[in-house]
Amino acid sequence: MLQLRSKETLDHGDRGWLKARHHFIVSAEGNPANGPLGALVVWNDDEIAPGSGFGRHSHADMEIVTYVRQGAVTHEDSAGNLGRTVAGDVQVMSAGSGISHSEHNRDDDPLKLFQIWLLPRQRGGTPRWDTRKFPKADRAGHLIELASGNPENAEALMIRADARVLGATLLARTTLTHTPSAHLRHTYLAPAQGAILVNGQRVAVGDGIAAIDEPKLIITAIENAEFILVDAA
Repeated sequence: MLQLRSKETLDHGDRGWLKARHHFIVSAEGNPANGPLGALVVWNDDEIAPGSGFGRHSHADMEIVTYVRQGAVTHEDSAGNLGRTVAGDVQVMSAGSGISHSEHNRDDDPLKLFQIWLLPRQRGGTPRWDTRKFPKADRAGHLIELASGNPENAEALMIRADARVLGATLLARTTLTHTPSAHLRHTYLAPAQGAILVNGQRVAVGDGIAAIDEPKLIITAIENAEFILVDAA
């Protein structure tokens, strides 16, 4: 089953410094059609103004993956981590038993990112944070894992969830096929750039598409495109 979530159907907000679209419902007043997909419960498309950001706040029992689309995000947390993640790269935070952190745009240009929240396999655990570079050339024409709940995948950032986060870039009129793992029956995909066809349905920047129990996804770039895809139990 496929469900196109066009940008017009997404909940959104504008605080001035923050412009956000929510691919998944985040409040009782939101669009009930855009519910969670198994372990995947949040996918926010945020634009953060220069010199602003999220002040210190707390999380627990959540796996948070941030994909930076434009600019750079500066992270600082109560575990002593301090880091900067730039466009094309990824950071992950396992909130575990509890952690407080801040996320800021210290640069002069707007920061654009996808923030993806996944339920962990089990509650608690020691909080952790990590970041890694993922050159776009390495994912030209094929998907690579950016974050994974499979501890055997040393190339991806570790998350404590039954899920994996993948990314790819495609030149116009090229195609790739994605076959979800048998135990990860929920898939969500959103372009970071350009427009694509997913099993014949057009998905452009600002949109997303959910797939449940689809045996394969045939993804074709209408124009040069970049996209992020999550498989979740």
